[in-house]
Amino acid sequence: MRQVHVIVSGRVQGVGFRSFTQQVAMENDVVGWVKNLDDGSVEIEAQGKDDKVEKFFNQVKKGPSFFAKVKNIEITEKEIENTFKNFEIKY
Repeated sequence: MRQVHVIVSGRVQGVGFRSFTQQVAMENDVVGWVKNLDDGSVEIEAQGKDDKVEKFFNQVKKGPSFFAKVKNIEITEKEIENTFKNFEIKY
C-alpha cells in the first residue's frame, strides 16, 4: 500500500481535470481526493497498491483532453495515517 501527495501544474483548471482524475482513480482502485488550488495547480492525495498508483499517475499525466496541459507533477511519498474510503473531489 502506498500513499502520495501530488501537485500537478500546467493548464489543469477549467478543463475537466478533477472529474477526469476521479474517474481514473476509480478505474484503478485508488482512493483519496483532488482539489484545485488558488495558484492554478491541482492537489491530489492518492492511496492504493503500488502498481495501481503508478498506473493512475501515468494516466493523469496525459490529462483529460488536448485542452489540458500537464507541465509538472511533484510527487511526495507519505506515511499512511488513515485510509480513504473513496476518491472525492474537494471544493
